[in-house]
Amino acid sequence: MEQKTAKELEEELLFSQPYISDGWPAVREEAEAFCEDYKAFLDKAKTEREAAAEIEKRLVAAGYRPFDHMAKTALKPGDKVYYNNRGKAILAATIGTRSLEEGAHFMIAHIDSPRLDLKPNPLYEDGGLSLFKTHYYGGVKKYQWVALPLALYGVIVKANGEKVEIAVGDKCGDPVFYISDLLPHLAKDQMSKTMSEGVEGESLNILIGSLPVDDTEASDRFKTALLAVLNERYGITEEDFVSAELEAVPAGAARDVGFDRGLIVAHGHDDRVCSYASLAALLSIEKPARTTVGLYVDKEEVGSIGATGMHSQFFNNMVGEMIALMNGGNCSDLAVRRALAHSTLLSADVAAAFDPNYPSVGDNANFAAIGQGIAMVKYTGSRGKSGANDAAAELVGKVRKLFNDHGVVYQTSELGKVDQGGGGTIAYIMANYDMDVIDAGVAMLSMHAPWEIVSKADVYMTSRAYHEFFVNYR
Repeated sequence: MEQKTAKELEEELLFSQPYISDGWPAVREEAEAFCEDYKAFLDKAKTEREAAAEIEKRLVAAGYRPFDHMAKTALKPGDKVYYNNRGKAILAATIGTRSLEEGAHFMIAHIDSPRLDLKPNPLYEDGGLSLFKTHYYGGVKKYQWVALPLALYGVIVKANGEKVEIAVGDKCGDPVFYISDLLPHLAKDQMSKTMSEGVEGESLNILIGSLPVDDTEASDRFKTALLAVLNERYGITEEDFVSAELEAVPAGAARDVGFDRGLIVAHGHDDRVCSYASLAALLSIEKPARTTVGLYVDKEEVGSIGATGMHSQFFNNMVGEMIALMNGGNCSDLAVRRALAHSTLLSADVAAAFDPNYPSVGDNANFAAIGQGIAMVKYTGSRGKSGANDAAAELVGKVRKLFNDHGVVYQTSELGKVDQGGGGTIAYIMANYDMDVIDAGVAMLSMHAPWEIVSKADVYMTSRAYHEFFVNYR
């Protein structure tokens, strides 16, 4: 037998991880167009409510009908339905030709992101200024949120039940809001603290006004003047903040990064980038063999709890409703459990990318890299795989083959060094249904910062990967 050269052995045996950019010219036009629409999506989806509204708008435009309208109608292959859960989470499905009890292809992403929430009684005045008290949401570095232009989004439910929508800070001509930081000249004590202690949660108070009422004898002159503005504009009083959900997010649009424009900086890539990519894949399917389901859920950043999070029974309920409408109104608990156990799910969530500024926190051989495709994450969790779903080797093998067979550039990833920390996704929740589950999503820089970075090439490749999963996974 002829002796192979070292070069031949390398080509035959080693796993060479390509950069998508190596073949970029062939797909650049399509990828650029895809990412321009993604940026437009992000600009309309600054919060989970805004994201759900934009997703619903796109579903309706693609022919999806509200599930409530189907209550007395049998579902048939090719039907497109969706359910909006409290304006914060959405399930959308394209009905397949096979029975749902044989399993579906699920893809779940979350649409909430780290931010600042207003407290129930937020408004106060101090030092000739009007301010809002906040409570940070999800895992944040508090110091990153000071000295930053902010926008306010959310809803206020008035005493009469009327709901008022708030969106201020992103439109041309809008004012912005701001959390002040301590000047360095007086920051000796602050600078001696740890980074987690340098800015305290209770000091993340948002500057919203500085003008008083004219009456110098009045108490709370600045607070009253601010409430007068809000009352004139929205018809609200101070008590209405009790029944409000208002969020502060960075003000500004998604923008290209770098002279070559290969990256995108924006708020909320985690995890609206995977939400957008999975939605695009879902909308490309017309009449699948297995029912394809996209879920866009809330509360992942705080444990997926609550009525709009992945722990909610709304998911199980909707699977049962679909089975009933496909079976003459009949559905048993066993049928739901069979459907879930025979299903496969891609947990569409982001991964941490190698950062040249912080090389010490990761194992480079097991760290995702910007520009090397969708990151497949066999397990997440912390340290000894605590809190992790650990996808079976058989499932990983099938997904790997799927990607290789259809020209999808992929990579594998962990979340940094074993002892460094960790994090999780919704994967473990769905695996509890006896379902095959694996994480796969976009690698990113500055995760959980007010502004995060992803690669256009990775966004485009991730959407291709999701499409192949919906269409060709067996």
